[in-house]
Amino acid sequence: MMNTVDYEKEEASNLQKEFEWVLNQEVHKGLDQIHQILVECARRFPVALYGHDNSQRQDKFILSVPADQLKCVVTLTGDSITHADISFKVARQTTSTMVRTTIQSEHPWKLQQVQDAANHLQQAIYHIDDVGKHYNFKSSDEVLHILGNILGSLQRGRTSLIVPKKKSIYDLLKSRNMTALSPPLAEDLAISFYIQSHKLVFVMYQLMNNQGVMTPDPTPAECSVPWLNEVLVLFTVGLQLCQQLKDKICVFSQYKDFTVGSRPSSPSQC
Repeated sequence: MMNTVDYEKEEASNLQKEFEWVLNQEVHKGLDQIHQILVECARRFPVALYGHDNSQRQDKFILSVPADQLKCVVTLTGDSITHADISFKVARQTTSTMVRTTIQSEHPWKLQQVQDAANHLQQAIYHIDDVGKHYNFKSSDEVLHILGNILGSLQRGRTSLIVPKKKSIYDLLKSRNMTALSPPLAEDLAISFYIQSHKLVFVMYQLMNNQGVMTPDPTPAECSVPWLNEVLVLFTVGLQLCQQLKDKICVFSQYKDFTVGSRPSSPSQC
């Protein structure tokens, strides 16, 4: 009959074998699966990214609100609005005036959020490439460090698209994009484009005199961008797969000095 000491030794030995199997097989299998998802995500971006160059891809969208109050027809090339026909109604004393302006290809409106998200995605892919398919992990901490880097990059990339980078009305009024509009807008008018989740958002601002204080009165319009929706889904899948692999490794990280060829010792936090 096996005594307590022998039983504990056998348990430790079995756990050690399972740990080494996870490090040698499951980690690389998981990283490869994450890598495939992230490369698929990179293929969707309309920029040069990880061997895929869609920077010349063009999409046309119409953003409008009812009653002809605002209409914007944009051409999105890569990560920039290369052309736009914009018209909107502006309140002038007792009447309303229709204002028209355009964005021309020689002065594109860059959507920095797209490039930021692409940069973070590429960094996540590079974190996997850095270890390679034949890299021999020695400890759970080493794997968790890599997974932490990947998770951080993916979270930053996803946030770049979900949380808009909005400028203040005064920053917009002084921006290069505003001065490039043809014809230029009046001094109390401004426009803005930004990404919010799977949507491209256009906002027209009119500065209104509110008891001596100039406050912006915004009129927004938006449209869904199919490739943005696909990118966000793949970002989310990548994050979920990464978290699942991290959870699996955390089972072994309860042993502080648990490494390949070692014996488990004192517990520690994941």
